[in-house]
Amino acid sequence: MKSYRNASPAESKRKVKQILSVDRIPQLSSEERIRLKEVTDKYAFRTNDYYINLINWDDPRDPIRRLVIPHEDELAAYGNLDASNENSVTVRKGVQHKYRSTVLLLVNEVCSSFCRYCFRKRLFMNGHDEATYDITPGLQYIRHHPEVNNVLLSGGDPLILRTPRLEKIISTLREIEHVRIIRIGSKVPAFNPFRILNDDSLIEMFRKYSLPNRRIYLMCHFDHPRELTPEAREAISRVIDAGVICVNQNPIIRGISDDPNVMTKLWNELSYMGVGQYYVFQGRPTAGNLPYELPIAEAYFRIEEAKKKCSGLGKRIKYVMSHESGKIEVIGVDARHIYMKYHQAKHQKDEQRLLVCRRDDQAYWLDQLRPISGYVNEYYDGVIPENRAFN
Repeated sequence: MKSYRNASPAESKRKVKQILSVDRIPQLSSEERIRLKEVTDKYAFRTNDYYINLINWDDPRDPIRRLVIPHEDELAAYGNLDASNENSVTVRKGVQHKYRSTVLLLVNEVCSSFCRYCFRKRLFMNGHDEATYDITPGLQYIRHHPEVNNVLLSGGDPLILRTPRLEKIISTLREIEHVRIIRIGSKVPAFNPFRILNDDSLIEMFRKYSLPNRRIYLMCHFDHPRELTPEAREAISRVIDAGVICVNQNPIIRGISDDPNVMTKLWNELSYMGVGQYYVFQGRPTAGNLPYELPIAEAYFRIEEAKKKCSGLGKRIKYVMSHESGKIEVIGVDARHIYMKYHQAKHQKDEQRLLVCRRDDQAYWLDQLRPISGYVNEYYDGVIPENRAFN
Protein backbone atom coordinates (compact mmCIF):
# COMPACT_ATOMS: atom_id res chain seq x y z
CA MET A 1 0.00 0.00 0.00
CA LYS A 2 1.20 3.49 -0.80
CA SER A 3 2.27 5.72 2.06
CA TYR A 4 0.83 9.21 2.38
CA ARG A 5 3.01 10.24 5.27
CA ASN A 6 5.59 12.24 3.31
CA ALA A 7 3.22 13.85 0.82
CA SER A 8 2.60 17.56 1.13
CA PRO A 9 -1.04 18.61 1.48
CA ALA A 10 -0.97 20.21 -1.97
CA GLU A 11 0.13 16.90 -3.50
CA SER A 12 -2.27 14.76 -1.49
CA LYS A 13 -5.60 15.13 -3.28
CA ARG A 14 -6.12 11.43 -3.61
CA LYS A 15 -9.06 9.12 -3.21
CA VAL A 16 -8.60 6.62 -0.42
CA LYS A 17 -9.49 2.99 -0.94
CA GLN A 18 -11.86 1.32 1.50
CA ILE A 19 -10.82 -1.95 3.13
CA LEU A 20 -13.81 -4.02 4.21
CA SER A 21 -12.11 -7.26 5.23
CA VAL A 22 -9.07 -8.12 7.33
CA ASP A 23 -8.19 -10.52 4.49
CA ARG A 24 -7.23 -7.43 2.47
CA ILE A 25 -4.52 -6.40 4.95
CA PRO A 26 -1.28 -8.10 3.90
CA GLN A 27 0.53 -7.04 7.08
CA LEU A 28 -1.64 -9.49 9.04
CA SER A 29 -0.55 -13.11 8.97
CA SER A 30 -2.93 -15.76 7.67
CA GLU A 31 -3.22 -17.09 11.23
CA GLU A 32 -4.23 -13.65 12.52
CA ARG A 33 -6.86 -13.24 9.81
CA ILE A 34 -8.38 -16.60 10.69
CA ARG A 35 -8.48 -15.78 14.41
CA LEU A 36 -10.04 -12.38 13.79
CA LYS A 37 -12.80 -13.65 11.52
CA GLU A 38 -14.97 -14.62 14.49
CA VAL A 39 -14.66 -11.05 15.77
CA THR A 40 -15.51 -9.41 12.45
CA ASP A 41 -18.43 -11.78 11.98
CA LYS A 42 -19.94 -10.25 15.12
CA TYR A 43 -18.68 -6.65 15.04
CA ALA A 44 -18.26 -4.93 11.68
CA PHE A 45 -14.83 -4.04 10.30
CA ARG A 46 -14.02 -1.15 8.00
CA THR A 47 -10.98 1.01 7.35
CA ASN A 48 -9.02 2.52 4.44
CA ASP A 49 -5.53 2.52 2.97
CA TYR A 50 -4.69 6.03 4.20
CA TYR A 51 -5.32 5.15 7.83
CA ILE A 52 -3.75 1.68 7.63
CA ASN A 53 -0.54 3.34 6.45
CA LEU A 54 -0.29 5.28 9.72
CA ILE A 55 0.27 1.98 11.55
CA ASN A 56 3.73 0.91 12.68
CA TRP A 57 3.38 -2.77 11.84
CA ASP A 58 6.61 -3.59 13.68
CA ASP A 59 4.86 -2.72 16.94
CA PRO A 60 2.14 -5.23 17.92
CA ARG A 61 0.82 -2.70 20.49
CA ASP A 62 0.75 0.21 18.04
CA PRO A 63 -2.14 2.51 19.09
CA ILE A 64 -3.31 3.19 15.53
CA ARG A 65 -3.42 -0.54 14.88
CA ARG A 66 -5.34 -1.07 18.11
CA LEU A 67 -7.87 1.56 17.08
CA VAL A 68 -9.06 -0.16 13.88
CA ILE A 69 -7.72 -3.74 13.84
CA PRO A 70 -9.99 -6.18 15.72
CA HIS A 71 -8.93 -7.78 18.99
CA GLU A 72 -9.95 -11.30 19.97
CA ASP A 73 -10.91 -10.13 23.46
CA GLU A 74 -13.79 -8.13 21.97
CA LEU A 75 -15.71 -11.40 22.25
CA ALA A 76 -15.46 -11.38 26.07
CA ALA A 77 -18.79 -11.03 27.89
CA TYR A 78 -19.29 -7.39 28.82
CA GLY A 79 -21.90 -4.65 28.78
CA ASN A 80 -24.65 -4.26 26.20
CA LEU A 81 -25.04 -2.64 22.80
CA ASP A 82 -26.97 0.40 24.04
CA ALA A 83 -25.02 1.15 27.21
CA SER A 84 -26.53 4.63 27.69
CA ASN A 85 -30.07 3.57 26.76
CA GLU A 86 -30.31 5.92 23.79
CA ASN A 87 -33.48 4.11 22.84
CA SER A 88 -35.25 5.75 25.81
CA VAL A 89 -34.70 9.26 24.39
CA THR A 90 -35.47 8.41 20.76
CA VAL A 91 -38.52 10.49 19.82
CA ARG A 92 -38.56 9.69 16.10
CA LYS A 93 -36.52 7.31 14.00
CA GLY A 94 -32.99 8.69 14.07
CA VAL A 95 -33.94 11.53 16.42
CA GLN A 96 -32.80 11.71 20.05
CA HIS A 97 -33.89 14.44 22.46
CA LYS A 98 -32.17 13.88 25.78
CA TYR A 99 -31.20 17.41 26.86
CA ARG A 100 -33.68 20.27 26.69
CA SER A 101 -31.80 22.50 24.24
CA THR A 102 -30.17 19.81 22.07
CA VAL A 103 -31.52 17.37 19.51
CA LEU A 104 -29.33 14.69 17.95
CA LEU A 105 -29.98 13.48 14.40
CA LEU A 106 -28.52 10.13 13.31
CA VAL A 107 -28.18 10.94 9.61
CA ASN A 108 -26.37 7.77 8.50
CA GLU A 109 -24.87 4.53 9.75
CA VAL A 110 -21.42 4.35 8.19
CA CYS A 111 -17.97 5.82 8.93
CA SER A 112 -14.67 6.08 7.04
CA SER A 113 -13.34 3.48 9.47
CA PHE A 114 -14.88 1.73 12.43
CA CYS A 115 -13.27 2.38 15.81
CA ARG A 116 -13.08 -0.94 17.62
CA TYR A 117 -14.33 0.72 20.84
CA CYS A 118 -17.34 2.38 19.18
CA PHE A 119 -20.25 2.93 21.59
CA ARG A 120 -22.76 2.89 18.74
CA LYS A 121 -21.50 -0.20 16.92
CA ARG A 122 -25.03 -1.59 16.95
CA LEU A 123 -25.78 0.70 13.98
CA PHE A 124 -23.36 -1.32 11.87
CA MET A 125 -24.88 -4.68 12.79
CA ASN A 126 -27.71 -6.60 11.16
CA GLY A 127 -31.06 -6.14 12.86
CA HIS A 128 -30.42 -2.56 13.98
CA ASP A 129 -32.12 0.14 11.93
CA GLU A 130 -31.92 3.38 13.90
CA ALA A 131 -30.41 5.97 11.57
CA THR A 132 -32.61 7.64 8.99
CA TYR A 133 -32.07 8.97 5.49
CA ASP A 134 -35.35 10.85 5.66
CA ILE A 135 -34.86 13.51 8.29
CA THR A 136 -38.16 15.25 7.52
CA PRO A 137 -39.85 13.94 10.70
CA GLY A 138 -36.83 15.05 12.72
CA LEU A 139 -36.90 18.52 11.21
CA GLN A 140 -40.62 18.79 11.91
CA TYR A 141 -39.95 17.78 15.52
CA ILE A 142 -37.27 20.46 15.87
CA ARG A 143 -39.54 23.13 14.36
CA HIS A 144 -42.17 22.40 17.00
CA HIS A 145 -39.67 22.57 19.90
CA PRO A 146 -38.46 26.18 20.22
CA GLU A 147 -36.38 25.29 23.28
CA VAL A 148 -33.96 23.50 20.93
CA ASN A 149 -31.19 25.94 20.07
CA ASN A 150 -28.59 23.47 18.82
CA VAL A 151 -28.70 20.34 16.70
CA LEU A 152 -26.01 17.67 16.57
CA LEU A 153 -25.59 15.69 13.36
CA SER A 154 -24.15 12.29 14.12
CA GLY A 155 -24.35 8.69 13.04
CA GLY A 156 -22.20 7.05 11.72
CA ASP A 157 -20.33 10.03 10.38
CA PRO A 158 -22.19 12.90 8.67
CA LEU A 159 -19.15 13.89 6.58
CA ILE A 160 -19.50 10.58 4.75
CA LEU A 161 -22.56 12.11 3.09
CA ARG A 162 -22.08 13.81 -0.24
CA THR A 163 -21.95 17.56 0.06
CA PRO A 164 -25.33 18.23 -1.67
CA ARG A 165 -27.04 15.87 0.76
CA LEU A 166 -25.29 17.41 3.77
CA GLU A 167 -26.06 20.91 2.52
CA LYS A 168 -29.74 20.08 2.20
CA ILE A 169 -29.81 19.10 5.88
CA ILE A 170 -27.85 22.14 7.03
CA SER A 171 -29.75 24.63 4.86
CA THR A 172 -33.06 23.33 6.18
CA LEU A 173 -31.85 23.65 9.77
CA ARG A 174 -30.74 27.20 9.01
CA GLU A 175 -34.35 28.02 8.11
CA ILE A 176 -35.43 27.20 11.67
CA GLU A 177 -35.01 30.45 13.57
CA HIS A 178 -34.45 29.00 17.04
CA VAL A 179 -31.62 26.67 15.91
CA ARG A 180 -28.53 28.77 16.55
CA ILE A 181 -25.81 26.09 16.52
CA ILE A 182 -25.33 23.14 14.19
CA ARG A 183 -22.79 20.58 15.36
CA ILE A 184 -21.27 17.87 13.18
CA GLY A 185 -19.66 14.94 14.99
CA SER A 186 -16.94 13.49 12.76
CA LYS A 187 -13.72 11.46 12.71
CA VAL A 188 -13.28 12.11 8.99
CA PRO A 189 -10.43 14.61 9.56
CA ALA A 190 -8.49 11.76 11.21
CA PHE A 191 -9.67 8.83 9.11
CA ASN A 192 -9.85 10.48 5.67
CA PRO A 193 -8.82 14.15 5.46
CA PHE A 194 -9.07 13.90 1.66
CA ARG A 195 -12.84 14.07 2.02
CA ILE A 196 -12.22 17.70 2.98
CA LEU A 197 -9.12 18.41 0.89
CA ASN A 198 -10.68 17.15 -2.33
CA ASP A 199 -14.03 18.93 -2.07
CA ASP A 200 -14.01 22.71 -2.40
CA SER A 201 -17.81 22.66 -2.44
CA LEU A 202 -17.80 21.36 1.15
CA ILE A 203 -15.67 24.29 2.27
CA GLU A 204 -17.91 26.74 0.43
CA MET A 205 -20.96 25.18 2.05
CA PHE A 206 -19.41 25.64 5.46
CA ARG A 207 -18.58 29.24 4.61
CA LYS A 208 -22.15 29.87 3.50
CA TYR A 209 -23.88 28.47 6.59
CA SER A 210 -21.44 29.10 9.45
CA LEU A 211 -22.55 32.63 10.27
CA PRO A 212 -21.24 35.11 12.86
CA ASN A 213 -24.18 34.52 15.21
CA ARG A 214 -25.17 31.04 14.01
CA ARG A 215 -22.03 28.95 13.88
CA ILE A 216 -21.36 25.46 12.64
CA TYR A 217 -19.20 23.47 15.06
CA LEU A 218 -17.11 20.54 13.84
CA MET A 219 -16.78 18.13 16.77
CA CYS A 220 -13.55 16.43 15.71
CA HIS A 221 -12.43 13.07 17.00
CA PHE A 222 -8.66 12.75 17.18
CA ASP A 223 -7.52 10.00 19.55
CA HIS A 224 -3.76 10.16 19.11
CA PRO A 225 -1.22 12.78 17.97
CA ARG A 226 -0.07 10.51 15.13
CA GLU A 227 -3.44 11.17 13.50
CA LEU A 228 -2.41 14.83 13.14
CA THR A 229 -0.75 14.28 9.77
CA PRO A 230 0.02 17.16 7.38
CA GLU A 231 -3.15 16.28 5.49
CA ALA A 232 -5.28 16.29 8.63
CA ARG A 233 -3.82 19.61 9.73
CA GLU A 234 -4.49 21.18 6.34
CA ALA A 235 -8.06 19.86 6.35
CA ILE A 236 -8.69 21.43 9.76
CA SER A 237 -7.09 24.70 8.65
CA ARG A 238 -9.43 24.92 5.66
CA VAL A 239 -12.48 24.21 7.80
CA ILE A 240 -11.49 26.87 10.33
CA ASP A 241 -10.81 29.35 7.52
CA ALA A 242 -14.40 28.74 6.35
CA GLY A 243 -15.69 30.04 9.69
CA VAL A 244 -16.36 26.71 11.38
CA ILE A 245 -15.47 26.35 15.06
CA CYS A 246 -13.46 23.17 15.61
CA VAL A 247 -13.17 21.35 18.93
CA ASN A 248 -12.00 17.85 19.77
CA GLN A 249 -13.58 15.14 21.88
CA ASN A 250 -12.52 11.55 22.33
CA PRO A 251 -12.76 8.72 24.85
CA ILE A 252 -9.91 7.56 27.03
CA ILE A 253 -9.12 4.12 25.61
CA ARG A 254 -6.74 1.47 26.94
CA GLY A 255 -3.62 1.28 24.77
CA ILE A 256 -4.64 4.20 22.53
CA SER A 257 -5.29 7.41 24.43
CA ASP A 258 -4.57 6.53 28.08
CA ASP A 259 -0.88 7.51 28.23
CA PRO A 260 -0.53 10.94 29.94
CA ASN A 261 2.32 11.88 27.59
CA VAL A 262 0.16 11.05 24.58
CA MET A 263 -2.74 13.07 25.96
CA THR A 264 -0.48 16.03 26.68
CA LYS A 265 0.96 16.04 23.18
CA LEU A 266 -2.47 15.67 21.57
CA TRP A 267 -4.09 18.47 23.56
CA ASN A 268 -1.16 20.85 23.10
CA GLU A 269 -0.88 20.20 19.37
CA LEU A 270 -4.61 20.68 18.92
CA SER A 271 -4.46 23.97 20.83
CA TYR A 272 -1.70 25.18 18.50
CA MET A 273 -4.03 24.38 15.57
CA GLY A 274 -6.88 26.33 17.15
CA VAL A 275 -8.81 23.21 18.14
CA GLY A 276 -9.81 23.13 21.80
CA GLN A 277 -10.13 19.81 23.62
CA TYR A 278 -13.77 19.74 24.71
CA TYR A 279 -14.55 16.37 26.34
CA VAL A 280 -12.59 13.30 27.31
CA PHE A 281 -15.19 10.56 27.62
CA GLN A 282 -15.18 7.61 29.93
CA GLY A 283 -15.59 4.57 27.68
CA ARG A 284 -19.16 3.33 27.74
CA PRO A 285 -19.69 -0.28 28.88
CA THR A 286 -20.68 -1.33 25.38
CA ALA A 287 -20.65 -4.95 24.30
CA GLY A 288 -17.29 -5.83 22.78
CA ASN A 289 -15.44 -2.96 24.46
CA LEU A 290 -13.89 -4.62 27.51
CA PRO A 291 -10.29 -4.70 26.18
CA TYR A 292 -10.42 -0.93 25.66
CA GLU A 293 -11.81 0.22 29.01
CA LEU A 294 -10.21 1.87 32.05
CA PRO A 295 -11.73 2.16 35.53
CA ILE A 296 -12.90 5.66 36.41
CA ALA A 297 -10.29 6.35 39.12
CA GLU A 298 -7.38 5.20 36.97
CA ALA A 299 -8.60 7.28 34.03
CA TYR A 300 -9.04 10.35 36.25
CA PHE A 301 -5.47 10.26 37.56
CA ARG A 302 -4.01 9.69 34.09
CA ILE A 303 -5.93 12.69 32.76
CA GLU A 304 -4.83 14.87 35.68
CA GLU A 305 -1.20 13.87 35.11
CA ALA A 306 -1.49 14.87 31.47
CA LYS A 307 -2.99 18.24 32.35
CA LYS A 308 0.09 19.18 34.40
CA LYS A 309 2.09 19.65 31.19
CA CYS A 310 -0.53 21.59 29.22
CA SER A 311 -1.18 25.28 28.92
CA GLY A 312 -4.50 26.59 30.12
CA LEU A 313 -5.80 26.45 26.57
CA GLY A 314 -4.57 22.90 26.15
CA LYS A 315 -6.34 21.52 29.21
CA ARG A 316 -9.80 23.09 28.98
CA ILE A 317 -11.29 19.62 29.11
CA LYS A 318 -14.11 18.01 30.99
CA TYR A 319 -13.75 14.34 31.82
CA VAL A 320 -17.27 12.99 31.53
CA MET A 321 -19.32 9.85 31.16
CA SER A 322 -22.34 9.91 28.87
CA HIS A 323 -24.61 8.00 31.20
CA GLU A 324 -28.28 7.19 30.68
CA SER A 325 -29.16 9.91 33.21
CA GLY A 326 -26.93 12.59 31.68
CA LYS A 327 -23.43 13.78 31.00
CA ILE A 328 -21.63 13.42 34.34
CA GLU A 329 -18.34 15.21 34.92
CA VAL A 330 -15.76 13.52 37.14
CA ILE A 331 -14.38 16.44 39.12
CA GLY A 332 -12.21 14.76 41.74
CA VAL A 333 -10.95 11.54 43.32
CA ASP A 334 -9.39 11.30 46.78
CA ALA A 335 -8.49 8.41 49.06
CA ARG A 336 -12.13 7.73 49.97
CA HIS A 337 -14.44 9.26 47.41
CA ILE A 338 -15.15 9.95 43.74
CA TYR A 339 -16.74 13.38 43.20
CA MET A 340 -18.95 13.99 40.18
CA LYS A 341 -21.43 16.56 38.93
CA TYR A 342 -24.09 16.54 36.24
CA HIS A 343 -22.81 18.70 33.40
CA GLN A 344 -26.01 18.00 31.46
CA ALA A 345 -28.95 16.06 32.82
CA LYS A 346 -31.78 14.13 31.28
CA HIS A 347 -34.13 15.29 34.07
CA GLN A 348 -34.34 18.82 35.38
CA LYS A 349 -33.98 17.64 39.01
CA ASP A 350 -30.46 16.43 38.23
CA GLU A 351 -29.14 19.59 36.56
CA GLN A 352 -25.75 20.52 38.13
CA ARG A 353 -26.39 17.98 40.92
CA LEU A 354 -23.36 16.82 42.90
CA LEU A 355 -22.70 13.09 43.28
CA VAL A 356 -20.30 11.77 45.91
CA CYS A 357 -19.60 8.05 45.83
CA ARG A 358 -17.30 5.69 47.66
CA ARG A 359 -14.06 5.25 45.78
CA ASP A 360 -13.96 1.92 43.97
CA ASP A 361 -10.89 1.41 41.81
CA GLN A 362 -12.59 -1.42 39.91
CA ALA A 363 -15.65 0.64 38.85
CA TYR A 364 -16.01 1.57 35.20
CA TRP A 365 -19.44 3.23 35.28
CA LEU A 366 -21.80 5.14 37.55
CA ASP A 367 -23.92 2.02 38.04
CA GLN A 368 -21.02 0.41 39.92
CA LEU A 369 -20.44 3.32 42.33
CA ARG A 370 -22.08 3.31 45.75
CA PRO A 371 -23.16 6.78 46.92
CA ILE A 372 -22.30 8.02 50.39
CA SER A 373 -25.07 9.02 52.80
CA GLY A 374 -26.98 12.07 51.60
CA TYR A 375 -26.22 11.54 47.91
CA VAL A 376 -28.52 9.51 45.70
CA ASN A 377 -27.47 7.34 42.78
CA GLU A 378 -30.64 5.73 41.51
CA TYR A 379 -28.66 3.66 39.01
CA TYR A 380 -26.31 1.83 41.40
CA ASP A 381 -26.58 -1.91 40.89
CA GLY A 382 -23.35 -3.12 42.46
CA VAL A 383 -22.45 -5.20 39.42
CA ILE A 384 -18.84 -5.31 38.29
CA PRO A 385 -18.28 -7.00 34.91
CA GLU A 386 -16.34 -10.24 34.86
CA ASN A 387 -12.97 -10.59 33.10
CA ARG A 388 -12.22 -6.94 33.71
CA ALA A 389 -8.45 -7.16 34.18
CA PHE A 390 -7.34 -6.49 30.61
CA ASN A 391 -4.05 -4.77 29.79
